[in-house]
This record gives sequence, structure tokens and C-alpha cells, in this order.
Amino acid sequence: MPKLALYGGKKVRGKKFPAYRVFSSREVQAAKRVIDFGVLSRFLGAWHEDFYGGPEVRNFEKKWAKHFKVKHAIAVNSATSGLYCAVGACGIGPGDEVIVSPYTMSASALAPLIFNSIPVFADIEKDYYCLSADSVRDKITPRTKAIIAVDIFGQPYDRTKINYLAKKHRLFVIEDCAQAPGAKYKGKWAGTLGDIGVYSLNYHKHIHTGEGGVVVTDNNELAEKVRLIRNHGESVVENKGASSLINMIGFNFRMTEIEAAIGQIQLEKLPKLLKSRVDNVKYLSKKLAKIPCLELSKVREGCSHVYYLQAIKFNKGIAKVSREKFLEAVKAELMPTELRETEGVKVSGGYVKPLYLLPIFQKKIAYGNRGCPYNCKFYKGKVSYRKGICPVAEKMHEELLITHELMRPPMTKGDLDDVARAFGKVWENIDEIRGQR
Repeated sequence: MPKLALYGGKKVRGKKFPAYRVFSSREVQAAKRVIDFGVLSRFLGAWHEDFYGGPEVRNFEKKWAKHFKVKHAIAVNSATSGLYCAVGACGIGPGDEVIVSPYTMSASALAPLIFNSIPVFADIEKDYYCLSADSVRDKITPRTKAIIAVDIFGQPYDRTKINYLAKKHRLFVIEDCAQAPGAKYKGKWAGTLGDIGVYSLNYHKHIHTGEGGVVVTDNNELAEKVRLIRNHGESVVENKGASSLINMIGFNFRMTEIEAAIGQIQLEKLPKLLKSRVDNVKYLSKKLAKIPCLELSKVREGCSHVYYLQAIKFNKGIAKVSREKFLEAVKAELMPTELRETEGVKVSGGYVKPLYLLPIFQKKIAYGNRGCPYNCKFYKGKVSYRKGICPVAEKMHEELLITHELMRPPMTKGDLDDVARAFGKVWENIDEIRGQR
């Protein structure tokens, strides 16, 4: 009789995992307060006292800045918008290059293209999966203007080495902290490690407002440029008396009053939600560490990790089966998560395909049909997006890395035990998989 569910045996778990619900009556009351007041957005795309938004947006920004000990916090309608604002605020444009990660959400790499500059992919670290400082160093040219460093999976980037390179070459560091709010690098909050940082409030992040984001910086000039790009800067610069017109083009990246009201409550919950993730990973890791073909990922020295995902390396040489077959068997033992049933069991091989392999980069076409900005007369470089340019990222995605989301609150120890049992059961019956080949 088969033991693995993949071949007809009984599943480890027969019910769905609990949904990631982080709302309570407090968020309901916050939203109701805004609706009862009757103003769902107070932004005006003109130089006026409401250019900076309504009372909920401003209060949210003040609370975010205070929590993360940063001078400026600017609310936007998504982290994607925040990245666009950050690139624009840094004055990046045609002919420039920006070093980006290949192993992240696509917006991190697309942000330079919005302002007609060229994304240049550097490889990732073998242990921490953030940008490799050695690879970044090799990618810097006279055209490089910034580095977009991503705090991937909840781990801060290597601030010491990356910022050293940035300072040496007079580059901006834009920190994509969408997956790591509340993490720290040597006592300093992730998101505040570079010149400008971006957080996400998308629905599956640590805290959320449905959609939304926050841009932070201690630089007064960058902060004001972000505010202008967020809200129709082209219509505001004249009456405001702004001296620079660089990248002052018309965007509407504004957060609503309801989102901002909810965000204030969510921010208060962040420490407790982070503790739950960290505790869950610690509990689960003790069990998964007993499985010889799994290697638990490391936390950078002097840093804390807030586990947007848990990343694990798979050793095919020990398992003597492919990662894909191993994970197929694990997922057969489990059930989907409530509210995300169509996505299947939230365990994956790899994370995202290295971004330079997407058609937009393979075809080198973004604006119109003439290959802009790659064929733009202002661009004097030559960038390669061929397979093989980031071998670590490719090997992690294609062979080694396992990522999962089954450690988020409100997962109980019983839920985590089921996850561990599923992995353990597959390992204990690995010969059943080997015999099916």
C-alpha cells in the first residue's frame, strides 16, 4: 500500500490552513470614521494646503516616520509607485544605468525603465539572496547612477558593503523594503538603510491596507521630489517655486484616507505580527532541520529577519530525487490556505524566474516599437540580459531554493506540526518516489 498521498496514500492534513487575517473591529471603526466624515481623499493636484493630502494621510505619515525613526514618510498607493517616485526623485533619466536584483518582484527592476534608464542586473548572495556586493561592484560603470537593493524574503541587504560602493562611486541607494518592515541591520531599521526606502502595504505583506506603500528618507530634497512626483508635480512646481523640473511628470500615486486610517491601526500591530512570524519559523525550523536533504537559510550577522517567506535549500544529491518531485509529494500531503485556494499549497520551488529572462528584457523593448530606451541616442552603453549573467540566481531558482508561506500568523503549533509532518513523511518515504522514476 502506498504511504505518500501523491500515490494514493492518506494526506497529513485534510483541512485548509487559516487565512492571513490581520484586521479587527479597530480597522472597521477606522474606515467607518472616514466614511462618516465624508471625505475619502483630500488630495488636490495643485499648489494648495491639500496638496499633501488629508488628515488621515498626514497622521499616518507622521506615525510611520516616528516608528521607523526617519525624518520623512510619504504615503503612496503602492510600493511600485513608491519605487517609481524614488527613482524619479534621484534624478535618474535617459542614458543612466541602475543596478537591480534579478530575484525579486518585477517592479524593483522596472522602476528605472519608467524614467528611460537602463536596468543592469547584478547577481545575488548564495546565503542571503540579496544583491551580492561583489557582483554589484563588477556592474558599476560611469553611467551608473543608483543601486536598488532589495531586502528579499525579510532579510536586510548588506548595508556595509553596498553603501560603501555607493559612496565611493557617488551613487544613490534605493532600498526596496517591501518584504522586510521591522527587520534591522545592526540596530537600524530596514527601509532606512539607504538614501531612500520603500515599504509595501499590499494585501499579502506583513501589514496591509489592501494596496498602499510608504517612501521614507532623511533627505529633505528627495522627500519633496517624491511628494511632487506622487501628485502631479508638473502642475505644482511653478506656484510652489520649485527650481528643478527634472522628472516632474504627471502621476497620481496618492493614498486614500480610508487606507491611511487603516494603516495607522496596522502599524500598531506590526511588532506583534512580526514576533508571531519569527516564533513560527523558529518552531518549524527545529523540526525541518532533522531532514537531511533540507538546509535552513542563514540570517546575516548583526541582523534580524522578519520572514515574508521562509527560504530553504534543497540538496538533490542527498534526496536522490528532483526538487520538483519532492515538493509535489509534500504539497500532496497538505491543503491550500483559506482565501487563496486557487493558488494551491503555498510551497514553491524557487521564487520568481530571474527577471532578465522576462520578454520585456529579452526583447529589449519598453516604449514604442523602436527599442527605447535601449536604442536611445543618449545611452552609450551595452547591457546583456542573456541567460547565465546571474548564475547564483539561476541555480537557486532552477535547482536549490524552496520557499513557503506556511509560517504566517495565525498559524498555530498544530498547523506548523502538519507542515513539518508533511516534509518529514516525504523524506521517510523517499524510496517510494525514487521507485516511481
